[in-house]
Amino acid sequence: MDYFLTEEQIMVRDLARKIAQEKAKPVVAELDREEKFPSEIMKVLAEADLFGVYIEEKYGGMGGGIFELCLVTEELSRVCGGIAVTYAASALGTDPILLFGTEAQKKKYLPAIAAGKKLAAFGLTEPVAGSDAGAIETTARKEGDYYVLNGLKHFITNGGDAEIYTVIAMTDKTKGARGASAFIVEKGTPGFSFGKKEEKLGIRCSSTRELIFEECKIPKENILAKEGMGFIVTMKTFDMSRPGVAAQALGIAQGAFDLALEYTRTRQQFGKPICSNQGVKFMLADMATEIEAARGLVYGVARMIDSGNTKVSKESAMAKLYASDVAMRVSTEAVQLFGGYGYMRDYPVEKFMRDAKITQIYEGTNQIQREIIANNLIKESLANSKE
Repeated sequence: MDYFLTEEQIMVRDLARKIAQEKAKPVVAELDREEKFPSEIMKVLAEADLFGVYIEEKYGGMGGGIFELCLVTEELSRVCGGIAVTYAASALGTDPILLFGTEAQKKKYLPAIAAGKKLAAFGLTEPVAGSDAGAIETTARKEGDYYVLNGLKHFITNGGDAEIYTVIAMTDKTKGARGASAFIVEKGTPGFSFGKKEEKLGIRCSSTRELIFEECKIPKENILAKEGMGFIVTMKTFDMSRPGVAAQALGIAQGAFDLALEYTRTRQQFGKPICSNQGVKFMLADMATEIEAARGLVYGVARMIDSGNTKVSKESAMAKLYASDVAMRVSTEAVQLFGGYGYMRDYPVEKFMRDAKITQIYEGTNQIQREIIANNLIKESLANSKE
């Protein structure tokens, strides 16, 4: 379908596609097998100025938005979900600064992120606080001109490899979620260390580590917004970032479909290509239709955010929910179409199924997305009934 991309958006998409196909694709199997961080690919993306597509020009970016970020993420995901999330998770860590940072904070941190010189990461999840973001136990106590952080963050994408972290910690436990605050923490700060790199089912080249804070002292100027705003920072950040996860899922689905379509055209059974069988045709038709429906939703929500609309929680959750469910269905069907070969690691399609699963889990499980969608629908219905 024609989504009426501008010349600049087409350039961004095509550049990301070229890098994905020419630079990433040849090393995907090795990165997955060895669980190796894709530092060389990140350098290529930085040299192409793709880290700054969603950052304002005055901070060294290209002046685009979430839509351009989604275009890049989708193209990278068509080749490797792990490479894509390494790129997109830097945007997740940057979004709180874009949304709530002071001018001084933006000038200090955004240029290096836009240039790809430094990766960012977002620290919310803890061993006992996943979907329940209000249950975090990491604390930040005020001591003069500093805050002192203590606690543990869990399953943090880009953990250890990122240089800049936005971290949610409790400044007043008695207030529950309203006692959370957001902070910028730099790698190398005394008292800030990392746990081991997690071994995962999919997105294996992506770094996932614990963030450990032991009397970690940061300047008071590193707080985002003000004390007690941490939960709002988190929710507004996810509203912006969930289309990025949806774009990752969309790219994974497209990549798996591309492989399946090519395979069914060339694989012969009973003297003819298997794509000539009606059952296979119907599978391909359903897969392609769901992918296109997901793309329309993801692109629409991304443009909605870029237009300045701030009430996007429902739509953002819908995009993440639908695209990730499509990714899982399409990648599973792709493996099925490959038959026994699809189950073998010699063929790339099984990796797409492994990578797809996480998109239903991180940045809010799909069960949480359904809660968000339903709660917003009920709230809107009540408001309309009072008019």
